[in-house]
Amino acid sequence: MKKSRTLKNLLSSGETLIMPDAYDTISALLIQKAGFKAVQCSGYSFSIAAGYMGEIDVSLDENLERTAKIVDAVDVPVMADAEDGYGDSGAVKKTVQRFIDAGVAGINLEDQIPNRHAKVSIISSDMMVDKINSAREVAENLGDLDFIINGRTDALKAREDREEALNLAMERANQYLAAGADLAFITYVATMDEVKTITREVNGPVSIAAGMPYNIREFSIADIRGFGVVRVSLPTLLIFSSLQAIKKSLHLVKAGKLSSTLEADFLYSDDELRDLLNI
Repeated sequence: MKKSRTLKNLLSSGETLIMPDAYDTISALLIQKAGFKAVQCSGYSFSIAAGYMGEIDVSLDENLERTAKIVDAVDVPVMADAEDGYGDSGAVKKTVQRFIDAGVAGINLEDQIPNRHAKVSIISSDMMVDKINSAREVAENLGDLDFIINGRTDALKAREDREEALNLAMERANQYLAAGADLAFITYVATMDEVKTITREVNGPVSIAAGMPYNIREFSIADIRGFGVVRVSLPTLLIFSSLQAIKKSLHLVKAGKLSSTLEADFLYSDDELRDLLNI
């Protein structure tokens, strides 16, 4: 069975699909080892792992290289972070073909305009619909009728007024689903009330990011399961957890506390590593 078909079955199973985001091959293997049924790639986590300021610094070639290694390492379906498709609808066709050639089961495709500023800007909904149509056309032409397109909108961060931004995000989510996206991914959802509103007003499968600095204290995955959220991604949880663990280990070593306590609390065992890598 194609991985895209497997992923589609998972998304239509009636259970919320939890997709932790991998930032490299070893994190993807850990996600699979922990029993998760699919892996999401994160352009932002890729950028952090490479020491960049943001995902705008991750080229398409670098994204593809990292994603392909993850696909090759795990048996579960992998979704790529195709960012904005790396250009207009024409560029999206080439981008999607390259990701499908790399073996991914689906992609995130966003309406954010790449920039180096904190202010988020988004393209017109018509342009985004064209990108979704282009992505779907390529997948169908390549015979992958189950290829998953996650239509992402960053509208919640693109307007100052939160109510206006939420209404715009839901309007766009419905447009993207009508255009052929399998999922509508609204980013920057910060409260449980927003989750409830989105799942009520969006006419199709909804994807939410959890475990983010702006919402980790507001709701848990268990909280949003009951409201019909089809997919939950964890875009930064693993990379930030890794950074914190490394920092704590280094501080202990610097303080002269390299001991069995450090080993017990922080170190992955050699046996665990051999098992993870099937050595």
